[in-house]
Amino acid sequence: MKLSAAQGFCYRFGTGIKAGADLLALLKSEAGYGSDRQRSAMLALREGAKSGELLSKSMERQKPFFPPLMIAMTRVGEATGRLERTLLSLGELYQHRIQLRRKFLTSIAWPGIQLFLGLMVLSLLIWLLGAITPPTGGKMFDVLGFGLYGTSGVLVLWGYVSLFATLFGGLIWAYFRNLGGVQNVVPILYMIPMIGPAIQTITLSQFCWTLSLALDAGLDPIRSIELALDSTDSDYYRNRAKDAKQAIEAGASLAGALKATDLFPEEFLTRVEISEISGTDAESIDMLATEYDGKAKTAVGTISAIATGLIWLFVAGLLIFLILRMAMNIFGGYAEAIEPI
Repeated sequence: MKLSAAQGFCYRFGTGIKAGADLLALLKSEAGYGSDRQRSAMLALREGAKSGELLSKSMERQKPFFPPLMIAMTRVGEATGRLERTLLSLGELYQHRIQLRRKFLTSIAWPGIQLFLGLMVLSLLIWLLGAITPPTGGKMFDVLGFGLYGTSGVLVLWGYVSLFATLFGGLIWAYFRNLGGVQNVVPILYMIPMIGPAIQTITLSQFCWTLSLALDAGLDPIRSIELALDSTDSDYYRNRAKDAKQAIEAGASLAGALKATDLFPEEFLTRVEISEISGTDAESIDMLATEYDGKAKTAVGTISAIATGLIWLFVAGLLIFLILRMAMNIFGGYAEAIEPI
């Protein structure tokens, strides 16, 4: 289920239940939104509700469509009788993630467009070298020195661009799927100046939001921490859930359980400990989540600025390289032309 679809479903469904609308009517209405897969899933939920099945149970039958966090929170909401509040809070969490993603994509959109336009200009030049025939016949002088001419040359260029994009996308995909345990390099990643702390801040913000939601819904601390670690989408974090569980079973506080995972910076643990002293777990973590929400937005701005700068440097470097290469080829041709026979 797409993030935007999950946010919309939680908001509409939570609002409907809060207003006292009939469950079957709400599910029938939801079947009119989204993709064919989403509509089919909503109809399946409606059929399950008709037969008296819990909503969370019906969601589990539709795996892997519904996010695990949504299923778990729905189950908790049904058990505590606060399904509408849980779904509305979950909708806020998804909205938070959407805003962070949108802010990042918006900030790198213009340099990305510049990169695309630069490649299009290069493609046009290569195509013209093959389309124009000089008065003396043969091929146009290869000012780029790449040996690329016409349509075939453009296809070769975009073949290399596609290969680079595929490799880059493949690396990102492999990281999020933790292929070969690549996420174990996260501590090294956090050591990169500016980028590392920013990524860690965004991860901590996501962790806090989920932990606050789970505790507020009435979930026990062990399961709340498990869900919060899972929401980071990183096996590096997920694999430490058992350490937190053992610590809580041994009588540790929430801060003590998080410290046992050896995942969180000292400053974060101190803030959690202070928050615990000042109020209940749910209230304290909610305040911490709000604080880290602001830090996460700043961190996204930092990463966006770095990504924007790198793209601009690449574009500028590419243009300078092409201009120098063209100049060298042209002046080299002049030098050959004036040499005595």
